[in-house]
Amino acid sequence: MALRTKLFGRLYEFRDLRELMGKANEEKSGDRLAGIAADSAAERVAARFVLSEQTLQTLFESPAVSAEDDEVTRVILSGVNRTILEEIRGWTVGGFREWLLADTTSGDAIRRVSQGLTSEMVAAVTKLMSNLDLIYGASKIRVSAHCANTIGAPGTLASRLQPNHPTDDPDAIRAAIYEGLSYGCGDSVIGINPVDDSLSSVKRLLDMTYELIATWEIPTQNCVLAHVTTQMAALQQGAPIGLIFQSIAGSQAGMESFGVSVGLLDEADALARKLCFTAGPDYLYFETGQGSELSADAHHGWDQLTMEARCYGLAKRYHPFQVNTVVGFIGPEYLYDARQITRAGLEDHFMGKLTGISMGCDACYTNHAVAGQNDVENLAVLLATAGCNYFMGVPMGDDSMLSYQCTSYHDTAALRQLLRLRPLPEFEEWMVGLGLMKNGVLTERAGDPTFFLQR
Repeated sequence: MALRTKLFGRLYEFRDLRELMGKANEEKSGDRLAGIAADSAAERVAARFVLSEQTLQTLFESPAVSAEDDEVTRVILSGVNRTILEEIRGWTVGGFREWLLADTTSGDAIRRVSQGLTSEMVAAVTKLMSNLDLIYGASKIRVSAHCANTIGAPGTLASRLQPNHPTDDPDAIRAAIYEGLSYGCGDSVIGINPVDDSLSSVKRLLDMTYELIATWEIPTQNCVLAHVTTQMAALQQGAPIGLIFQSIAGSQAGMESFGVSVGLLDEADALARKLCFTAGPDYLYFETGQGSELSADAHHGWDQLTMEARCYGLAKRYHPFQVNTVVGFIGPEYLYDARQITRAGLEDHFMGKLTGISMGCDACYTNHAVAGQNDVENLAVLLATAGCNYFMGVPMGDDSMLSYQCTSYHDTAALRQLLRLRPLPEFEEWMVGLGLMKNGVLTERAGDPTFFLQR
């Protein structure tokens, strides 16, 4: 295939689709580190022009890693509806973008077409979009799921209550949970990142959070974000688990760096369906983030956006209750500053929604990145406008265990008020019953964790 164009009198030619996709990407420090970024803005524009003329069939025939060598590729290809693919295989990437953004194209139509897409198609069209395109395109698409409650309905915004503690102190974690609940956080999940991920410690935290959920009859789920094998062992020993968590990657080699495989995720999904205390049918929670494959030398020379899209193609197999990109956590080596973090967050959210999964975002940054709290708030507003399913809720937006900055309990409440959004319906009903919310607005009782100590 001829991958070339002339721009301002200069000929730009690309060796293969891998180079073309890398150079069409927005500036990312990770792609620069990998040596695959465009050398100039002009080269980036040339790459996008050439990419826009490629057909979806070309992308289908060019997975980032061959199916013979990579189980993630096999999962992605097995999930493609060939009837729908046959309808769209002749579309160009540029034409696909125009179709997605057309006022006459509905969210239902996009959801149908998404069944015929591979992750490389999703990544390619994303590279052609502006930030506003990504927001508008994602806003059309709603993806809902159900565990103990229903996430993703129009007009809702959920929050993962993240009460991490540097010593896993149950009393301190419980106090943080009470504060988050008082602000209306925790409807997506009460999820703890453990310092000690031993089986006994994980079970102790699961028991504590389940007791709290059962005592207050909270329509939500719990999760302790240990390795999936530890959670499976806890579940087999009778620990009360609402959601099973695992970080995933866009290549088999990346998955192996996390100590997981497709077969193991299949086992976890089957076990969750059998033993989790929640109603389901959606029991899995995945986290991702651009750059993880490069950091593990598992990117096969491809850009970090394309590898991230493949994470969502893998996740789709399980119809997870929630997925989130921990967008700024990987650090400035991969996303240097607020501009790159913002772009990646919008890209990831759009790609997840276009793939057909329940997508959220950990709008965050590490302390050595060129970013600040205002940047996180800006990204959260943009993503909430785009229809993001959920954000993190961390005390004061400062995670005392993971030592990074993200969205707070207050941010979720403010975003709901600003954009006329509500908690998940079952959770709002629970809040109304306790007198913490009325007509979609927090009451005077809200924000005071001692409310939960008065029983």
